[in-house]
Amino acid sequence: MTDRELINAAFAASENAWAPYSGFKVGAALLCSDGTVYTGCNVENASFGATICAERVAFSKAISDGRRKGFVMLAVAADSETYCMPCGMCRQFISEFSSDIEILSARGDGRYTSYRLSQLLPHPFEAYEG
Repeated sequence: MTDRELINAAFAASENAWAPYSGFKVGAALLCSDGTVYTGCNVENASFGATICAERVAFSKAISDGRRKGFVMLAVAADSETYCMPCGMCRQFISEFSSDIEILSARGDGRYTSYRLSQLLPHPFEAYEG
């Protein structure tokens, strides 16, 4: 799958977003090593803390499908003027399952940038293994 195809899948997922409070619809597409793609969209809630981001939805769908590893790339997209970047909570969540996944961040005009998770979250919180 090409970067562009994964980004297009993320934009398509954003169409399903539930964003009545912010109006900011985000989509994510998670590529696995076997070519499977899991998509997600943000789901807002009147209790803002209960809102779930598109990235965590995509990962949660994969995890609930039994996947634990083999995550290759994540595209995050929104119809915005700036690149749509994973929030801090999502960065930490992603690090639990893929310490250095490639993340494509797209903006409304389709342009995108690429980062490794280690660039966006250089010092993740890690479980104590004492």
